Amino acid sequence: MSVIKFPLLFMGHKGEDRLYTLFDSGASISCINPDKIGNLATALPLFQSRSILTAKESHEIKVTHAVWLEFFIHDVLVSDEFLIVPGLTEEAVIGAATMQKWRIKLDFEHDTVHIDPKVMKMQLI
Repeated sequence: MSVIKFPLLFMGHKGEDRLYTLFDSGASISCINPDKIGNLATALPLFQSRSILTAKESHEIKVTHAVWLEFFIHDVLVSDEFLIVPGLTEEAVIGAATMQKWRIKLDFEHDTVHIDPKVMKMQLI
């Protein structure tokens, strides 16, 4: 597992905010701190709550809500679902599923994130 962290501009139907975001290749899903969604979007209840495991051994957290957000990586606009995780120590986390979906590559040697701008052209309508 490796991580890179830097601020990203997030946008929702209520507004926008710059969040210090962790790109975590060891996290399977993307998530957000509950304290950070108020100015961005309305939390939506999940049809069924989920228990997720944290990096701390044998520690589970019950997740009951999610939010859909758009965010910029450099000049490329992307979007995804973020689980709202109580007690999350980070403002936002981009997990492996989002990175794979948007072909995001982490460059640990230079602590940077790369995204192919062509991904926006490849979306089907």
